[in-house]
Amino acid sequence: MSRIKSHAPRKGAEPDIARVERHYRDIIADLGEDPKREGLVKTPHRVAKALRELTSGYRVDLDALINEALFTECYDEMVIVRDIAFYSMCEHHMLPFFGRAHVAYLPNKKIIGLSKIPKIVEVFSRRLQVQERLTMDIAYTLADKLKPIGVGVIMEARHLCMEMRGAESHHSPTTTSCMLGVFKKDARTRKEFLELVKSRPV
Repeated sequence: MSRIKSHAPRKGAEPDIARVERHYRDIIADLGEDPKREGLVKTPHRVAKALRELTSGYRVDLDALINEALFTECYDEMVIVRDIAFYSMCEHHMLPFFGRAHVAYLPNKKIIGLSKIPKIVEVFSRRLQVQERLTMDIAYTLADKLKPIGVGVIMEARHLCMEMRGAESHHSPTTTSCMLGVFKKDARTRKEFLELVKSRPV
């Protein structure tokens, strides 16, 4: 299966807040509201700032983020960071989807600082996404930076584009996974990961 590729803007590109604000003022008017009404006067500016924050992952240098958090260790058992909360924006309707990520890797003489794994999840979450690509972005990034024996990523999410509109399918979480290396090839490793993810939280 080929990887679903991310599409990032030119490096370092910052959104034009004033321009986004103008667009949202027009959108509010086109929806039949009065953008000059007290409760809406500052809404376009707030939305523009919120969108800048929610898409900040486009402007993060992953190498700088990881920095010097790769360490040489002889540890050769599975490393799992479980229940990482994430929030992202569906690229089809620009409505939120959110949930939990479970990330595991089997080291190959290199480990990564544990706090970097949730940060990697956040970087890719803060882009316009589909859950399938988000799952793969995280897995392939860890595979590229760590060169581990294997990587496993499972993501569980609720999509407001499905719950608030269209099918209006409420409380129907979506689960995606990406297994690389030994997690894909070895059923025992994959089973161990799945069982550890299902175990009771600390």
